[in-house]
Amino acid sequence: MKGTPVSMAYIAQPEQQQQLEWLDGGTLAMLLDGRATDGQLMVGRFDVGKGEAPPYHKHLHEDEIFLLIKGTALVWCDDQEYELAEGGVVFLPKQIPHGYRITSERADLLMINTPAGIEGMFRETGRDKATPRPPGFQVTPNPDIADTYGNIVLGPPR
Repeated sequence: MKGTPVSMAYIAQPEQQQQLEWLDGGTLAMLLDGRATDGQLMVGRFDVGKGEAPPYHKHLHEDEIFLLIKGTALVWCDDQEYELAEGGVVFLPKQIPHGYRITSERADLLMINTPAGIEGMFRETGRDKATPRPPGFQVTPNPDIADTYGNIVLGPPR
């Protein structure tokens, strides 16, 4: 129930975590979502390749943190460009326009959003890898779906 404090721990082994097909053939593992955290937190882990980049955007409802566990990326915050090295972390308060592009061959990226809710956008845009892949399926960002979850697309990927 929304508003009720979480009174039980949540534990999920890797095989229990939902795996979504993501941009450019990457994978997004849903580690925690609003159901597990009473709406407080969403945690996802991306395994993506060189060039993966979401549209330039901002969040209306949640702050975002991402940690680049492995790999390198370019990050844009409010039109400032930064190089992010392996182990680098970024904190993005809501309403701050941002985007990134993976510059290494592979990247392992942990993303945390608080409060939860944006996971709905990822689930509607991506494809649950436990389901059959429709012929020709491609993960394509949809500004209308993003807007529904308060993720406002401001421009193309950088």
